Amino acid sequence: MLLRMYTRWAERSGFKVEVVDILPGEEAGLKSVTFMVNGANAYGFLRAEKGVHRLVRISPFDSSGRRHTSFASLDVVPEIEDDADIEIRPEDLKVDTFRSGGKGGQNVNKVETAVRITHLPTGFIVASQTQRSQLSNKETAMRMLRSKLVELKEQEQAKELASIRGVQTEIAWGNQIRSYVFQPYTLVKDHRTQVEIGNVQAVMDGGIDPFINAYLQQMAKAASV
Repeated sequence: MLLRMYTRWAERSGFKVEVVDILPGEEAGLKSVTFMVNGANAYGFLRAEKGVHRLVRISPFDSSGRRHTSFASLDVVPEIEDDADIEIRPEDLKVDTFRSGGKGGQNVNKVETAVRITHLPTGFIVASQTQRSQLSNKETAMRMLRSKLVELKEQEQAKELASIRGVQTEIAWGNQIRSYVFQPYTLVKDHRTQVEIGNVQAVMDGGIDPFINAYLQQMAKAASV
């Protein structure tokens, strides 16, 4: 549902979306998915969406029609081609190859073109399976890993700055940022800005600009203080 929402938003915003890794759920839905959004200021907008999203609805898989609550974590990092200050040593990488489950023709499914890279010092795992060659998938995965390492470096610098200023700033992905409620009423509420929209379907169709704009304005005001 979130993948569809962000894809719809990106398309109406003029951005290009490319799914690079996808893992189906055991029974339905998706267990995880990695996609790239390309376009001017794409990261600037989508960084407002990083965090835990909460869904409340009557599950279509519950024969008793009971209401269920589920959670999904969204991570957003900018794509960084190169950074001289980030060193990735070959001995710190565990590279696994496997057969792709995505599109790409017969060759992709017969040959182990998909690549999963584990960065041993940090535990970061990145994967790409939608390119036609193993080399292309590895290059894509390495770009994602570099971006994650740059973000980690920036977080560490932010923590150090907060310590110097004497301010305790929690930098964590586990904060619930928004709830999507389908039953017993319909409401999407952003818990950071208190922005609420009653038309849930419009939001799920990509109408998330009010949330993004409110968050960015909130951050801009906080930065100017």
